[in-house]
Amino acid sequence: MDVLKKVPVREQDPKVRATNFDEVCLGYNMEEAQQEASRCIKCKNARCMTGCPVSINIPGFIKEIQDGNIEAAANIIAESSALPAVCGRVCPQESQCEGVCIRGIKGEPISIGKLERFVADWSRENGFVPKKAEKMNGKKVAVIGSGPAGLTCAGDLAKLGYEVTIFEALHQPGGVLLYGIPEFRLPKDTVVKTEIENVKKLGVKIECNVVIGKSVTIDQLLSEEGFSAVFIGSGAGLPKFMGIPGENANGVFSANEFLTRNNLMKAFRDDHDTPIARGKKVAVVGGGNVAMDAARTALRLGAETYIVYRRSEAELPARVEEVHHAKEEGVIFKLLTNPKEILVDENGWVKGMVCVEMELGEPDASGRRRPVEKVGSEFTIDVDTVIMSLGTSPNPLISSTTEGLEVNKWKCIVADETNGKTTKEGVYAGGDAVTGAATVILAMEAGKAGAKGIHEYLSNK
Repeated sequence: MDVLKKVPVREQDPKVRATNFDEVCLGYNMEEAQQEASRCIKCKNARCMTGCPVSINIPGFIKEIQDGNIEAAANIIAESSALPAVCGRVCPQESQCEGVCIRGIKGEPISIGKLERFVADWSRENGFVPKKAEKMNGKKVAVIGSGPAGLTCAGDLAKLGYEVTIFEALHQPGGVLLYGIPEFRLPKDTVVKTEIENVKKLGVKIECNVVIGKSVTIDQLLSEEGFSAVFIGSGAGLPKFMGIPGENANGVFSANEFLTRNNLMKAFRDDHDTPIARGKKVAVVGGGNVAMDAARTALRLGAETYIVYRRSEAELPARVEEVHHAKEEGVIFKLLTNPKEILVDENGWVKGMVCVEMELGEPDASGRRRPVEKVGSEFTIDVDTVIMSLGTSPNPLISSTTEGLEVNKWKCIVADETNGKTTKEGVYAGGDAVTGAATVILAMEAGKAGAKGIHEYLSNK
C-alpha cells in the first residue's frame, strides 16, 4: 500500500443510489480499517486532537484499531464522545482533525472520520455499552432538546453522577439528527436510535412531546420540578426566507419543512401517508450542507434538481464530499446565480424562477468575496418547486417565556462559550440556540462545555 494515500472507502454506485435512500458510504471493513490505521505516524503532539472540538484521543484509538483491539478503541472514544457513529458520518473532518493531520502535509491525511465510524459500527454490532457512573450525586438537571448539544450535555452529566432528564418537543428524540439529515447520510434506525439508546443506558431519561415554554416553563422546572440546573440545547428550527416576490406561492418550501417531512415523517416510503411535494423540476436556493441534503432528497424523489447559489464553487459552504456526491448523482449546479422573483401561475403554483447572474467583488465581513449583480443578465429557470435553504434561527418561544434570559439581535441566547453560562442563574445553553445554525460537532462541543459549566456551578453551590 502507498502510505501517502488513504485506503479508499466503498460507496454505492451513483446511478443506483440516486434512486434509493440507502446509505451512500459503506465504510471500512476490519482489514481496510487496520490498513488505514497503520498509516498514522502516532505524533507525540497530535495536532488532530487540537482540531477535534470534543478532544478525542485520536492517536490512542487509531493505535488500538491497528492492533485489532476495537473494544479498547471504543472505550477511548466514549470518554469524549457520546455520538461516534454520527460524527464519523457527518463531521466536517476535512476542516477539523484531518485538516491539521501531519500525515496530510506530504500526502493525504488519515481518514479519522471513517475510522471513528468503523469503531462505532463495530460497537453497535457487538453490543458495546459505555460505562455508567459508579454512584449518583442526588442532583437533578433538565436538558431541553435531544439533538447533538442536548445528548452530549446529558451524557457527560450522567457520567458525573447527575440524574438527567431530556425534554424533547417532537414525538421522537434526536433533534436535527432525526429531522434534518437524510437517511442516505445518516441511517435513523441503525445509527441514530442506537446512539440515543446508549445515552439512555448511561441513566438519562427522555420525555418527548414536551414543549418548553408551553407545556412547562424553565422557571417551573427550577422552582417546582426539583431541577438544580437547566441546559438549553433547543437548536435553531426557524427557517429564513429571501423576501422576494412570489415566495408565498404553493410549491415554495423551507428546506427545514421539506427535510422534516422526509426524514422524521418518512414521506419517501410508500408505507407512510406523510404528504410531500414531488416536483418534476426543483430549485434549491443555498449552498450549505442542508441545501445539498434537500437537493439530493428531491432528486431521489424523482425531480430534475438544481442548486442555485450566488457565489462560485470555491465559496460553497457545504462539505466537499457532499458537493462531490451531489454532482455524481446528477444535481445541476447554477452557480453565481441569485433568484429575483418566483413566477406564479393562475392557480397560485410555482411555474418558474427569475434569476440574475452574479460576479464576485471585494470581500465582505465574512471574508468571502461579495456577489454583485451583472446588469441586464436576468434569465428564467423552468421549475415547479422551490426549496429555500438560507439558514435558520432559534425559535423565540423559550426566550420569550423565560425572564432574565438575554438574547441578541438574531434571537440567539447569549451564553459564555467556555461554560454555557447564560444571564439567568442556573441556566446554561449551547449549540444552534446560541450560535444559529452550525455543525453537529460544534453543537456537541457546546454540550460538553455546558456540562462542565453546570458541574462547576452545582459543585460550588
